[in-house]
Amino acid sequence: MAAPCYLGWDFSTQQLKVIAIDEQLRVIYEDNVHFDKDLPEFKTQGGVYIHSDRLTVTSPVLMWVKALDMILEKMKSSGFNFSQIRALSGAGQQHGSVYWKKGSIQILKNAPSELPLHQSLKGCFSVSNSPIWMDSSTASQCRALEKAMGGAQPLATVTGSRAYERFTGNQIAKIYSQNPEVYKQTERISLVSSFAASLFLGTYAPIDYSDGSGMNLLQIWEKTWSKSCLDACAPGLEERLGCPVPSHSVLISLGTSDTLFLWIQEPTPALEGHILCNPVDSQTYMALLCFKNGSLMRERIRDECASGSWDEFSKALSSTAAGNSGNLGFYFDVMEITPEAVGIHRFNRDNQKVSSFPKEVEIRALIEGQFMAKRIHAEKLGYKVLPKTRILATGGASHNKKILQVLSDVFNAPVFTIDTANSACLGSAYRAIHGLVAERNVSLADVVKLAPEPRLAVTPTPGAEELYRPLLKRYAELEQKVIYNPASSCLVK
Repeated sequence: MAAPCYLGWDFSTQQLKVIAIDEQLRVIYEDNVHFDKDLPEFKTQGGVYIHSDRLTVTSPVLMWVKALDMILEKMKSSGFNFSQIRALSGAGQQHGSVYWKKGSIQILKNAPSELPLHQSLKGCFSVSNSPIWMDSSTASQCRALEKAMGGAQPLATVTGSRAYERFTGNQIAKIYSQNPEVYKQTERISLVSSFAASLFLGTYAPIDYSDGSGMNLLQIWEKTWSKSCLDACAPGLEERLGCPVPSHSVLISLGTSDTLFLWIQEPTPALEGHILCNPVDSQTYMALLCFKNGSLMRERIRDECASGSWDEFSKALSSTAAGNSGNLGFYFDVMEITPEAVGIHRFNRDNQKVSSFPKEVEIRALIEGQFMAKRIHAEKLGYKVLPKTRILATGGASHNKKILQVLSDVFNAPVFTIDTANSACLGSAYRAIHGLVAERNVSLADVVKLAPEPRLAVTPTPGAEELYRPLLKRYAELEQKVIYNPASSCLVK
């Protein structure tokens, strides 16, 4: 009899990734499909289409389905024994939505095994290009939702966040207002995570509490849909969403964006950041800060200033002193979420705006600026750096020690990493095991006792706190100058 294993999936922005672990939590298989490289027929850039208005950002639904077909075929070709799988779980880029056309449930349930899934489902989507988390095109819908709820703060109190352009409820409202016939032909709306689960289930999977918290539709305290929010977005929306369920229900994020998660027991929803239902502990919550200009911004500066080489990028970063001689930069290729700003903005040590930096200064300004923004906005949420503070860095950039050193210095805290950059996959695999025992009140902490401890990667450079404290204050003050102003922003095309 084959030894049991558990699969973890990650339907991320640029790739579909999978990890298999055994009962000792050891990784026994790992693979991925890179959308741009492996599926060039869809002609995406970074896994997405950025439309001409620079605000609308979508991804083709069938690309995700074809990627699943491709990765399953790769697993089969490698000799992977599917009969040993006991459970699977997955993660999907938050906020993205998939629109199933009327009658699609029967096609999904009866898809013939001899056909690739993307061929069976090619006519199932009323919206062929799904709005995703990078989209910023729903400002008017956000204003309407906040007005319907009595303001931004009342909405945040109910749903955990003020109205954000990328949040699913506002995306649904835009589709309903601009294409009512398309909405009328839609029988089910999935998030990317529940869409992925549906492909494995062969029927529509429900939305879980945690991912549902990123829609501006879920009452995070009662964990039910808010009728007022639903009605403000589109008619008949509750029946199209289905009932939300706990995150551990048994049904069978330093990545593209940078995200900062804080575990909290008594949240106070505010106008910045998000409060989400905790997928691991139903009695607690998570505070989330999301920064849209993450790895794609780092990759562009790497290409321009380091000949596309991470080694050269790291050397340039090391060649400049911490604090960058007082030079600070804000780098937003697309409209940022926190703060709401766009464009490239550089300031010298005298706070004068300059048009360019030397390449090595540009690289340090980017990395220091990204991490200073994270600390500043985390502290606005009430987070405090204490002597016991530890940072766990995950995602692709977590393997770059020079970048991690800047993170450690800015936060004045040690940084730990795990062995795989595909942390969302690995966490999903752990959740697959947890899903089988959660109903017996077994905690995820108990499940992962055998998992390798995170490894210490870097510690703060002596004197870093004294160096960065005044820079953090300057950065926060300069940030107010670059808050979105269409007349003055230097938009990068």
